[in-house]
Amino acid sequence: MRGARVADASRHSRLRNILGGSAGNLVEWFDWYVYSAFALYFASAFFPKGDATAQLLNTAAIFAVGFLMRPVGAWAMGIYADHRGRKAGLTLSVTLMCFGSLMIALAPTYASAGLLSPAILIAARIIQGLSLGGEYGSSATYLSEIADRERRGFWSSFQYVTIIGGQLVALALLVILQASLGEAAMQAWGWRIGFAAGAVLAIIAFIIRRRLDETLSYTNVAKRPDRMRSTIGNLWRHHRREALLVLALTAGGTAAFYAYTIYLQKFLANTSGFDRVTASRIMTVALTVMLILQPLVGRLSDRIGRKPIMVGFGIGGTLLTYPIFVALENTHAVLTAFALVMASLVVVTGYTSINAIVKAELFPADIRALGVALPYAIANAVFGGTAEYVALWLKDIGHERWFYIYIAALCACSLVAYIRMRETRSTSLIAEP
Repeated sequence: MRGARVADASRHSRLRNILGGSAGNLVEWFDWYVYSAFALYFASAFFPKGDATAQLLNTAAIFAVGFLMRPVGAWAMGIYADHRGRKAGLTLSVTLMCFGSLMIALAPTYASAGLLSPAILIAARIIQGLSLGGEYGSSATYLSEIADRERRGFWSSFQYVTIIGGQLVALALLVILQASLGEAAMQAWGWRIGFAAGAVLAIIAFIIRRRLDETLSYTNVAKRPDRMRSTIGNLWRHHRREALLVLALTAGGTAAFYAYTIYLQKFLANTSGFDRVTASRIMTVALTVMLILQPLVGRLSDRIGRKPIMVGFGIGGTLLTYPIFVALENTHAVLTAFALVMASLVVVTGYTSINAIVKAELFPADIRALGVALPYAIANAVFGGTAEYVALWLKDIGHERWFYIYIAALCACSLVAYIRMRETRSTSLIAEP
């Protein structure tokens, strides 16, 4: 009887920590995605000159700048999480994100402050980039370590549940504000509400994260006097192959994710010809379905392995990206557009649902946060954060379809890594049960 009560208490504690860690992760990504979701409205406030594509190109460039800071954040905060604990890393990252959101919410427009206005926007995104660079490694490591061995694919999938959830909540807030305020108010000042809401939610997430338990993996390794020091040098010397594998398997996955989610909202409005409200609603419903798929596919990986699912994404991304985007170019029916968007999101779910656990299972606990975070952040900076900018730039110079080929080619490159990688479910370096 006493053993059963202890087991129940352990399960309850695990569930509380997973939900608490996931809630904080959702807030972080909500703050990050508000920028992209509301860009259609605030672009002219910071970059008043040029047509709609030129203004979006400027905001996409700053979106990419935030990604360029993510490897720096991954390096600094990955080491911090390996030395001070996963909980400490999660708390620090959400504090930085709060500060960045507040800066944008209060930033003056170009009309009132000139070049100071986009300078503040750039500074805020740099801070948020540092935050998110550390967030991914800390949260992926935390959720992977806090989960039990038999359900690690399922529980770690909640990282992308919350990543997609953050984007979804940002889009949902946008739809609500569009309906209640109207286009004129949204253009003038309504976009600021999204960033202010992000700052407030980050404060709540900070409180939640302060109450989380530390993982057993970190607690055990922290007691060892002979544990490896978490540094870039040690990562390269002792885990070079794994780090390069993380970079390779992330390249196609992150490019496809940002192409199919972040950019598609603008694609529907800027290429397909849907109005901004309709485009936002299509993406909101599609992302809701995608969110539900994450734990289902994560649980499937606990049964059949991680590798077959990753290979499935690689094949789908390589073969289907071009025809899906071409079909969307001339689609004016809402249901047809939704079906095509949904097809792309189902494909990329093969990556999003399990990539966190695959990376965490490659590294030992003493260098796991850095090993997960740094190569992922580098791949994100090069291929994920620039995806929207590349798409808009190619559209601006009259070669939009080259972007579809670019994404398919990256998926093909990652497919090679998926085929060659070992099955991490059966060779996991997460030692705890």
